[in-house]
Amino acid sequence: MAAPTDADGLVDDEGNLFGVVNVVDALALLLALAVLVAGVGLVLGTSDDTETATTPETDTTFVTLDLGTQPDYIVAALNEGDTYAPSNASTLTLTDIYLAPQGDKTRVLARARLEGSMRGGAFNYADAPPRLGRTLDISTDTYNVTGRIGAVGSKSSLDTTTTTVLLRETVAANDASEIAPGDEITVSDRTAATVEDVAVYPTTDPSSRQVLVEANLSTYTQQGTRHFGGTALRPGQQVTLPASGYTLNGRIDRVDSGLETDSLSNRTVTLEMTGVQPEIATAIRPGQTERAGGQMTAYITAVTTEPTPVVATAQNGSVVVSDHPSLQDVTLTTELRVRETDNGIEFRGERLQYGSTVVLDLGVVTVRTTVTDIDR
Repeated sequence: MAAPTDADGLVDDEGNLFGVVNVVDALALLLALAVLVAGVGLVLGTSDDTETATTPETDTTFVTLDLGTQPDYIVAALNEGDTYAPSNASTLTLTDIYLAPQGDKTRVLARARLEGSMRGGAFNYADAPPRLGRTLDISTDTYNVTGRIGAVGSKSSLDTTTTTVLLRETVAANDASEIAPGDEITVSDRTAATVEDVAVYPTTDPSSRQVLVEANLSTYTQQGTRHFGGTALRPGQQVTLPASGYTLNGRIDRVDSGLETDSLSNRTVTLEMTGVQPEIATAIRPGQTERAGGQMTAYITAVTTEPTPVVATAQNGSVVVSDHPSLQDVTLTTELRVRETDNGIEFRGERLQYGSTVVLDLGVVTVRTTVTDIDR
């Protein structure tokens, strides 16, 4: 008879494991436990592959927002670093702010960093791509504004620079005396423009003056064009500079150029006046000068006078020419400081040609003359 083995002790004659559980049932139970453990691993697993599949990819871009014109209380509240999160997946942060006067308000542009998600290879902020023309809200604890996207790129700052322009305006004589080099135009403690040089000239109206103002403007470039506030810098455009004691509404004469007195040259120009009162005629003498901004603009080298002719018709129908008993015709030979341009000669920033009207402030008298000859 064969000797008993260990297996005989584990499984009895009825096929029960340890005399308690049927072997087939035990195997089925082990298989069920293995499936259960595998399922829990799939549900609760924390592998890197699982995290990558469930966490959305994020990215960052920068946009320029045109916030339009804003009142002073909004401008004062705006600051670089202000943030706004329209959703858990999107955040906007102001990185640069540009301010310039426009009318009685302030034009505001801002550069902003957008943090959002990638969907199908495209960047999304607040559930949509940051396309040109799209409007974005910025809402903080102190203000709420809306801006329109004007540019998208990778730079955190605006494309700003300083641009020199020459502005022209006719102002009251008292206001002209207020404009001085060094005047600053500030917006919310930021310098928007600086007056570099000023030239004041007489006009046909004794109560007004024509001013030429060289100013440095803080400008930004968009689509290849420089702007001051909402104004594109081109000749003929109007720029408003609200200084502390005056407001200049100047028309742009030149861009990237100021008064440039060093580039002026002398030109001999003959000027005439007709029907002048004798006290005015005798007040005009050789050696008199006109000065503006510390620079001489005109110098009288010679003066000739003769009675103003009077033309009458006699009773027999003949034409009779005689001298007026008091009125004088005055001819001035002058040296004018002019600028030679491709379009001709400019005197005090205006085209000089035959028949042009030139007003000279000679100190003791202001005269209105007509150009009759320009030395070539």
